[in-house]
Amino acid sequence: MKTRISLLSAVISVALLAGCSEPQTTTKKEATSQSQQQTVALDEKIRTTAQQTLKAFNIPGLAVVAVKDGKVILAEGFGVRDIESQEPVTKNTLFGIASHTKAFTAAAIAHLVDQGKLHWDDKVTDYLPDFKLSDPELTHRLTIRDLLSHRSGLGLGAGDLMIWPNTDKSVDEIIAGLANVPMDHGFRTQFAYNNLMFLTAGELIHQVTGVPYSDYIEQTFFEPLNMDESVVGFSNIPASNDNVAVGTIEKDGELHRFPLDFLEDFGGAGATAASVDDMGNWLITQLQHGKSPSGEQVFSPESQHQMWQLTTPIGVSDKAAEQGTFFQGYGLGWFVKDYHGVKQVYHSGGILGMLSLTTLIPEENFGITVVSNQQAFGGLTAITQEALEQVLNLPDQDWVAEQSENYRQFMQRKTDFKIPKPDTEEDATLAQQAYVGTYTDAWYGDVEVRMQGDELRLDFTHTPMLKGTLEHYNGDTFIVHWDEPLLEADAYVRFELNEDDSIKQATMKAVAPFTDFSFDFHNLTLVRQ
Repeated sequence: MKTRISLLSAVISVALLAGCSEPQTTTKKEATSQSQQQTVALDEKIRTTAQQTLKAFNIPGLAVVAVKDGKVILAEGFGVRDIESQEPVTKNTLFGIASHTKAFTAAAIAHLVDQGKLHWDDKVTDYLPDFKLSDPELTHRLTIRDLLSHRSGLGLGAGDLMIWPNTDKSVDEIIAGLANVPMDHGFRTQFAYNNLMFLTAGELIHQVTGVPYSDYIEQTFFEPLNMDESVVGFSNIPASNDNVAVGTIEKDGELHRFPLDFLEDFGGAGATAASVDDMGNWLITQLQHGKSPSGEQVFSPESQHQMWQLTTPIGVSDKAAEQGTFFQGYGLGWFVKDYHGVKQVYHSGGILGMLSLTTLIPEENFGITVVSNQQAFGGLTAITQEALEQVLNLPDQDWVAEQSENYRQFMQRKTDFKIPKPDTEEDATLAQQAYVGTYTDAWYGDVEVRMQGDELRLDFTHTPMLKGTLEHYNGDTFIVHWDEPLLEADAYVRFELNEDDSIKQATMKAVAPFTDFSFDFHNLTLVRQ
């Protein structure tokens, strides 16, 4: 007894010497009050920045969800979901989150790893025996981890024309086409973002489980996480749900409505549509190491470590280093980097007329997703960065002003862009009719050139949106102007001749430097049939 009293006396003495005159419960109350105040301030900061962003970036509508310490602190819509109907964005409005789907695909693989049904470093051909790359050796070396980390050796966006814009190709046809997509660099030597590797991962999930990718994501994540509105593929949105955002594209200072109806082909690479109300549960699950808000473990902490571990390094610019980042790379379905001394896990998504950005700071138990129905990515960045300032107690920086100026300059460069004049002007070698015919690329398929009146027309036969008029540029090079100018993807078409002046093949290249990388015309070799 004396020993116990003596120990208690010692503890009290130390507490008094340390100046601890208040009971511990009061300290907890103060901490709780301070935390609540910080949450309110963060909520206000995000909301204010979102409102500013609508005007600064000419964004019709956006939605934001932020979570902190296991709770949703804000889930709200701003502006309108459709510039035609003027209906408001709400927290339940569905947006295409595009490439953020890759995080779901990686998590689905993690779920299978946790069940022992496969392993990260298993060979892809163990599950998809018909899978082929254009390099036979790499075909048999490629692992599931390689599929999910953008290090296959395929180039940026290589093969995307099989899915972008929406084509009539099946998943099997798309994966079969990979056998002829050219490799760009050495295997596992550098980062190159590639959608078709994730589409392949989605099909691998199908083969292992016997369940279509979209259904497996719904059963594994949407149902246990109560993501009741989310779907994979716009065709799966119930007809009764009209709370769906419609994309817009700014061109020459005006907004143009661009209905989003071509997410089907993206599969495991980018086919998900979700609301921020649903995404809040996804963020909480991520920050709780795979445990859903209801307490169900949908993937293990060990698997999350694999997904959030830097697998493929990406170089860091001097500007990034000045802004607190000294390393960055891609994990499995997520980008990872350091940011002012903490780990940042993030992913963006983009399709014509719509963007998304998700950012997690695990050390602060904080996550945020921003979605918009306009292609001004700086707006999403500004909202996210202003929130991170508050969470990490960083020096104040006017992100809206900085990012909106960058956006203004970018849009001005697009407006000012002119097709460069050729060094020398040469007539076409052949008469117009001679260019008419069917041209076949080994991985895409048929592209047709035909006469319509006195004009040459180009038709990507698997892609309804890629039809346009060929205008002579120089020699045997033409420029295709697509019927849909909002694609901003006009391209050079260069016809190559045999010695007898018959046409051998044609190659293509985007005209403008700002054309989306998924228009990978440069990977085509169109052989005259």
